[in-house]
Amino acid sequence: MSTDTNADADAESSSNCGASSSSESTSEASTDRSSSCGASSGSDDSSSSKCGASSNSSSSSSCGASSSDDDSSNEKEVGSTVDDFDADPGKLSAVGLGPGHPEGMTDRAKSALLEAEHIVGYTTYIDLIPDEITEEADELYDTPMCGEVSRTEEAIDRALAGNDVAIVGSGDPNVYALGGLALEILESKGATASMVDFEAVPGVPAAQSCAARLGAPLVNDTVSISLSDHLVPMPEIESRLHSAAKESFTITIYNPWSRKRRENFEKACEILLAHRDEDTPVGIVHGAGREDEQVMITELGELEELGEDEIIDMTTTIVVGNEDTYVWDDRMVTPRGYETKYDY
Repeated sequence: MSTDTNADADAESSSNCGASSSSESTSEASTDRSSSCGASSGSDDSSSSKCGASSNSSSSSSCGASSSDDDSSNEKEVGSTVDDFDADPGKLSAVGLGPGHPEGMTDRAKSALLEAEHIVGYTTYIDLIPDEITEEADELYDTPMCGEVSRTEEAIDRALAGNDVAIVGSGDPNVYALGGLALEILESKGATASMVDFEAVPGVPAAQSCAARLGAPLVNDTVSISLSDHLVPMPEIESRLHSAAKESFTITIYNPWSRKRRENFEKACEILLAHRDEDTPVGIVHGAGREDEQVMITELGELEELGEDEIIDMTTTIVVGNEDTYVWDDRMVTPRGYETKYDY
């Protein structure tokens, strides 16, 4: 399902990243376990990926880039700089895979992946790529959840080392995803987007793919809000919910529920009900485009109790209607306003 890559931020993992590290962590995350693609390395361990920057690690780094401790739950600052690379840079593409099934990928996304020599991504998203594409790649590099910074730096280091690289995510690369992070890390390394011919290849984000399963709920002005407080403090999320809920926006909610964030979902329901009627239509789409897809249309007053139901988790997107949204023939409809101008 097109939950985009913000889901990465809510679990722990250890991952290699191609940057300097003094960590003693022993977890390996790369599909190609012995990959080496770039600059100088001071490591004596040939089993882990050292894609382009110096390393003093006896194994692979923790969940992030350069690290000086054993806390695998914290991402660290990036390690290498553009000066560590001698090769002519390759191309870096941030590719959106769309809703999670091959038919939902754009032709441009498929072409970008076929053109890439290396494909980098969260393990679940790598698994969504058709075999006929991954089999053409020289190398695949995947990490579990929480490896956003290390994974993105790995992709950048591979590109700076002269490879054509695609970093992938579900949905769109610029919607709760890694497109912006890639540009930030490029800047921190002293590189430029033009140096690696950076391109964002758009995909269908969760708001749109899930709305299509619900009918036509996003036809008028709409906003998207993530309930993940891994990167945005919950008070700020609450403020955004209040602002959107009191206006006539339909609201798409990303990352609504995890075991660590039950209270966030409950608070969101409380805020929405403070501004909207209990019978406001709400659409829920779990696992859009995947084998476990579920679609439900309910009412806002019933939403909170569904937090304990398996339909709502990190692969779920919720669409909250506005005061004009209604349900017709099991489909959510938000009028655009034509009825005020035309007779039909």
